[in-house]
Amino acid sequence: MSKDQWTVTRFQVRPEEVVLDRTKLLPPYKVIVHNDDYNEMNYVIFALVHAVNTLTVPEAERIMLTAHLTGQAIVVVCPREVAEYYQERLLSYNLTATIEPE
Repeated sequence: MSKDQWTVTRFQVRPEEVVLDRTKLLPPYKVIVHNDDYNEMNYVIFALVHAVNTLTVPEAERIMLTAHLTGQAIVVVCPREVAEYYQERLLSYNLTATIEPE
């Protein structure tokens, strides 16, 4: 075995290890939207799609309905800084949103 082959083989990292290391460094947080009696359903869908750019309209509709029926719904799970950013975006659309550790 050549020196180059030994180095590559010896220092390969498995995907599970990368995920574990990442969650230790960036623990996941849930962004939660709460039901309210002020905003119309279509507006909440619009706000979700525009505040969280990874959401599709069907996903936003499911989140809105879950919040409407149960009082709250998880919008996205992500690292804390990103969760705080999404929370601020949702608040800017006059939605009630909180974050909490997963």
